[in-house]
Amino acid sequence: MTDPEVLEWRFPVRVESFSIRKGSGGNGRYRGGDGAVRRLRFLEPMTVTILSSHRDTDPYGLEGGQAGMRGLNYVLRTDGTRENLSGNAEAQMDRDDQCVIETPGGGGFGLSDE
Repeated sequence: MTDPEVLEWRFPVRVESFSIRKGSGGNGRYRGGDGAVRRLRFLEPMTVTILSSHRDTDPYGLEGGQAGMRGLNYVLRTDGTRENLSGNAEAQMDRDDQCVIETPGGGGFGLSDE
């Protein structure tokens, strides 16, 4: 979760967006927290490496709360194609390709009153 200014200063990338992943937290008496979505545009060819979790397993809820949404990692190529990446992945990026990281939501806590 490096600050956008630091990323853009240290690497040839532009942070296209950094937002809340609305609705990604699990339901429950106390809803799990929402994850984030970060979209990076590469300004020159380079390699991106991702080390992340909860891409293959749900972020579990507790005491009857529901699981949060799994995270997603993918590359949007300049030709419009999308390449899904695993939780631990490496990809070669070309100029103007984008890497999107959607972090998982938190699991909910407790049974919902509804």
